[in-house]
Amino acid sequence: MDTALRQGTVTCASWIRRPENAHLVVMGRSRHGDHQSVLEIFSFDPKTTSLSSSPSATYVFEEGDPVNLAVHPNGDDIICFTTTGSCKLFELYGHERNIKLLAKELPLQDIGSQKCLAFSVDGSRFATGGVDGHLRIFKWPSMHIILDEPRAHKSFQDMDFSLDSEFLASTSTDGSARIWKTNDGVPLTTLTRNSDEKIELCRFSKDGSKPFLFCTVQKGNKSVTGVWDLSTWNKIGHKRLLKKPASIMSISLDGKYLALGSKDGDMCVVEVKKMEVCHWSKRLHLGSSIASLEFCPSERVVLTTSTEWGAMVTKLGVPADWKEWQIYLLLLGLFLASAVAFYIFFQNSDSFWNFPLGRDQPGRPKFEAILGDPQSDDQNMWGPLDL
Repeated sequence: MDTALRQGTVTCASWIRRPENAHLVVMGRSRHGDHQSVLEIFSFDPKTTSLSSSPSATYVFEEGDPVNLAVHPNGDDIICFTTTGSCKLFELYGHERNIKLLAKELPLQDIGSQKCLAFSVDGSRFATGGVDGHLRIFKWPSMHIILDEPRAHKSFQDMDFSLDSEFLASTSTDGSARIWKTNDGVPLTTLTRNSDEKIELCRFSKDGSKPFLFCTVQKGNKSVTGVWDLSTWNKIGHKRLLKKPASIMSISLDGKYLALGSKDGDMCVVEVKKMEVCHWSKRLHLGSSIASLEFCPSERVVLTTSTEWGAMVTKLGVPADWKEWQIYLLLLGLFLASAVAFYIFFQNSDSFWNFPLGRDQPGRPKFEAILGDPQSDDQNMWGPLDL
């Protein structure tokens, strides 16, 4: 089921991870007519797969429109850049509908328009990639600069942190892709590609067992998703998944699913283990490029946005995950089944001492004999010995 909020022009949106899976959505809207540019917080109902009809909190921008934002993994901090180049940090307070936004200035003013913003998975790093190709990596929350590289790219296209936060992958509008070490703030390598190939989008695997980097590659009219091995940074294969140019790529927090959004509004979700498409949403944002795409932290739901159709939440048609209580219930059932099977086997088995006597022979021990008789001892069990 798809639901949409189409009041005004949505410029950016993201999930906010909250305790007890009471997740929120933060959404930026540009100035339109009599409507001011705002940052809004909406609650999410997993039962109806919908966002609240009215925001739980709102911040009004005096100048400029929100362009892009990044939410810290703790769910308490939001960084937002505007068209004027200003940067604000929003601290989130309260619970559910009693949410408050406290705006603060960050030392990132007048650095120009930023194409990419990203927090590392552990929340210890924050990176920005500018339209001018300038890369900055900071420690969080001290904002101590780790890397300040003005010529990282011609112009940024995409970026992503690895699961262990050790690497940062970044792509350029010229089709190149580079890998950076976030601890040392130095370039590590440049991904190899053919002269007629353009690497556009990038996402690291997040399942913790297979250290791969996924990238969309455009070769003429052919669009594929390539896979690079992190130990050698060599390409190990590719596959046609979306089968059309992708505008955005995302991966679920548990690393099981990869999602691709197209430039004409389609979306596909891929099961990473099999690298096969398991969900299609045709014409999700009809005729409009999907600008953002992000998995819900705990549900098989994705949040997508486009300038024409606003924000949508879509429930995926994939197998449901096992809940923790379901796993414990299964283990209990297996234990009880094993106990019953053992009892039936014992009751229908022959005596050990008089093998192969029948089941009704007197030499067959009682079930209680296994447990023993608390009123007996070795002497009266065997009887007196005649010497």
